[in-house]
Amino acid sequence: MKNIHDWLDAYGESHQNQRNKKIHWICVPLIMLSLLGLLSLIKIPLFRNGESFVDLNLSHILIVVTLMFYLRLSISISFGMLFVSVGSLYVINMNDFVYNNKELLIIYIGIFILSWIGQFIGHKIEGKKPSFFEDIQFLLIGPAWLLSFIYKKIGIKY
Repeated sequence: MKNIHDWLDAYGESHQNQRNKKIHWICVPLIMLSLLGLLSLIKIPLFRNGESFVDLNLSHILIVVTLMFYLRLSISISFGMLFVSVGSLYVINMNDFVYNNKELLIIYIGIFILSWIGQFIGHKIEGKKPSFFEDIQFLLIGPAWLLSFIYKKIGIKY
C-alpha cells in the first residue's frame, strides 16, 4: 500500500510546470467546493425535531468517506482536509442563504466545468496527462498535494 509520500511524489511527477501548478492552486479548491456544493443540494432528512428537519446531505457522506481515505495515509493531512472541508461547507451554507437551489445548481455546475477546463489546460501546458487517468484515487490526492505545500511552509509534518 502506498503511503502519503508515495502518493504525493507520484502526483507531483505530472505537476512540475509552474503555470500548471498555479492553475491547480485555483482549480483544485474550486472543483472541491463545487462538487461539495452540488452534493449538498441532495438532502437526506435524518429525523424531525418539531417542525424543522435535521438534514444530512451527500457532501457530508463524501467528506466522511474521503477522511477515512486520508486517515489511512496521514493523521495530520486528515485534520487539514477536515478543516478545508468544514470551511467549504461554511461557504456552501452561506450560499444557501443567498441563492435558491436552481441558482446554486447552475453556479456549482459552472464552477465545476470551468475548473476542469482549467485543469486540462494546465495539463496541456505541462505536456502530461492528469494523474487520475492512471488511478482514480489521485482525485483525492490533488487537494492533499496542495495542503502538503502549506504544511511544509509552516513546518507541519505529514
